[in-house]
This record gives sequence, C-alpha cells and structure tokens, in this order.
Amino acid sequence: MTDRPLTLMAVHAHPDDEATGTGGVLARYAAEGIRTVLVTCTDGGCGDGPGGVKPGEPGHDPAAVASMRRRELEASCDVLRISDLEMLDYADSGMIGWPSNEAPGSFWQTPVEKGAARLTELMRHYRPDVVVTYDENGFYGHPDHIQAHRITMAALEMTELTPKVYWTTMPRSTMQRFGETMREFHEDMPEPDPAEAAALAEIGLPDDEITTWVDTTAFSGQKFDALAAHASQGENIFFLKMGKERFGELMGMETFLRVQDATGAAVPEKDLFAGLR
Repeated sequence: MTDRPLTLMAVHAHPDDEATGTGGVLARYAAEGIRTVLVTCTDGGCGDGPGGVKPGEPGHDPAAVASMRRRELEASCDVLRISDLEMLDYADSGMIGWPSNEAPGSFWQTPVEKGAARLTELMRHYRPDVVVTYDENGFYGHPDHIQAHRITMAALEMTELTPKVYWTTMPRSTMQRFGETMREFHEDMPEPDPAEAAALAEIGLPDDEITTWVDTTAFSGQKFDALAAHASQGENIFFLKMGKERFGELMGMETFLRVQDATGAAVPEKDLFAGLR
C-alpha cells in the first residue's frame, strides 16, 4: 500500500465529451476521494462560434472558438470536481469528411506515436489505476475520437503501467430509448434512411456484452450542469432539452467495456475500481 491516491484518467477528444459519456463517474469518484484526471486532446475549434455560426461560415474564428471552449471546459471541470485538467491542444479535426480532417496540425493528421508519447508522459506522472477512453470506432466514428483511442492504447503499451482499462459504450436498449426520446422532443424528425438506420443500430453493444454498469444517478444533476457549462455548443447537445429530471432517468447509468484488468474482479461489475479497494 502507498499514500498515492487511487486515480482515474479519462482521455477525451473535445471539450464537452468529458460530460457526455463520463460526467457521472468523474463526479462520483471525485466525491469518493479518488483523484480524477481529464486529458482533452483537441482545442474544440471546429465547434459552433458565437450565435451558432458554423465552421466554414463567415465569422467563424477557430482560435476564438477554442479559447471560449477552454473556458467552458474549465467550468465543467469545476462542476464535476475534476482534480487535474490536461489539454494536448491539437487542432480539432471536425466531423468525418470535413476539409479540416486534412489540415496540417489537426489531431487526425498527428502521427499516433507522437500523440502517444505526450500521453505517456502524463500517464507516468499521474500513474492512473483506471483509464477510460473510446473504442476503436470512437463510439460513433468521429475522427478525433478514433485518434484518442489510438493514442491511449499506444501510450499504454509504452508504459510499464497496468491499469484497468475501459472503453465507453452504451447498451443497445438505451440507444433505443434515446431514439424514442429524440422523436418525442422532435416530432418532425424524419426517419433515417436504411443505411443510416443500419449504422445507428451498430452503435453501442448488446446489453449482455457490457462488462461494467456504474450507477451515477446521484450525480446526474452535476453531469447536466457540466454539459450546460458548454453553453456555446448547446444547439448540438440534445440532452439539455430534456430537463434535469428526464436527463437523470435516461443518463443515470454509465456503462463500459473492460478491456484490460489485472485484478481478477468478476464481471459484470458495478465499480470501475472493483478489485482495487
């Protein structure tokens, strides 16, 4: 045993990603006295600018957007009581197929070994007991999410550390409830075409393949407030339209796939730190 606190490191792509998929666990474990480290890989410069101006439209200034989003991220971290924020500050690559994917200096264009080397330094500094990031498809195919996965897994190979490692995911049953809720709030939402529907059906995992179910219902209000801190992106954050009560009902359970473990903790588990305390 050592005096070093148990440590959770979450590696995310953009400002606001920390709240969507892991806001509950970050808040819960911070409340339990665990050190929570957030690594945000990009500057978020491909987000909406003031007034909702989109990338590529007149008046969209990526540098100004990045500065604004950093302030919002810091506010979100305050809400979630995150112990340490580390920003790699790569340029946001934008959605799949955007010209920004090809921009020199974008996260997507950064060699994996370079990004992994920087993350390795952080891992050796913080020595996380648990690391959380995305799966190999970045959950839904976003280039920066995929790249965050790649550099995280490469960094883990470059260290001597053996933390428990998790990928964020969603039960297919919850994905179905999301679809129903979105249609409830957007009655005029068109049905997706067959190809899009098939792609959506592949997001997440069958319920019985999920290894880890963490109840964060008691912290769903913090999670909602952390998302709300990213006010400039509110148009794109559907969950804020629900209100806190509905949000807590739908977003109170955070789920993961455990992909590395040296503790022997049985699955399914209810705690990312099962076997460590």
